[in-house]
Amino acid sequence: MIPPTPPTGARPGPRPRHGAAAAEHGPEISGASPSGLRAPARTIPLSRQVADQLLELISSGRWPVGTRVPPEHDLVADLGVSRNTVREALRALVYLGLLESRPGDGTYVRASSELEASLARRVHRTGTAEAFEVRAVLEQHAAGFAAARRRPHDVEHLRVLLARLLELDAGGDTAAFLRADAELHRAVVACAGNDLLTELYDSLGSARVASVATRALGREHLAAEQRHRHAALVEAIAAGDVPAAQRAAIGIVAASQDAEPDDQPDDPRRGTS
Repeated sequence: MIPPTPPTGARPGPRPRHGAAAAEHGPEISGASPSGLRAPARTIPLSRQVADQLLELISSGRWPVGTRVPPEHDLVADLGVSRNTVREALRALVYLGLLESRPGDGTYVRASSELEASLARRVHRTGTAEAFEVRAVLEQHAAGFAAARRRPHDVEHLRVLLARLLELDAGGDTAAFLRADAELHRAVVACAGNDLLTELYDSLGSARVASVATRALGREHLAAEQRHRHAALVEAIAAGDVPAAQRAAIGIVAASQDAEPDDQPDDPRRGTS
């Protein structure tokens, strides 16, 4: 039977797609795969949609920093797009610094956000000393904000973290102590109630900047002072004492700078000791 002829001036409907073309445009009704990826829509370039989905997996923590990205053929199957589209999306994220391609090994997550990737590049060019100073300034002002804006559950959380930090310090587990120290400092910043400040602080931390308490490890008198200052910081925040919280934060920073290793390169702008 011959199909009826379309009315004059009418545009014929779209031809069914087959093979690579069908894969490139995805199914008519998109749905999420078990991996959490969705078949892209047609109104936005496919590679951009794929890159956005991969970025969402990275920023949400489902793909943490250091994670190996699934092989291309798995992504192609999950997304229902061509291999070229997947490669273009991966290249875009590599260019942004979020992914790292390792020939013969695969592609790995390098940063959790564009901000982190950008700061990591900047720190690589200028060195960690300047990034450490910036992070110290953030901690000082975050401590003041935290004291002004703290809520009862924030104070309770800070005290739990402080107790754990002191317990680990007494136990001698250096790696666990450093993790607990970083967690306490981040909690103080989060208590400030400024999401951008928290993201900036996290990004500097991920750019391999040492915590302000880390450099005092191994020097007993400094370690004892830092324990006291951390306790004073938490109690000042709990009391809503902005100046005291900032003084405690400044003291932590100053002690860590006093403990700065002697093998750091000289910076003529800072003078000589």
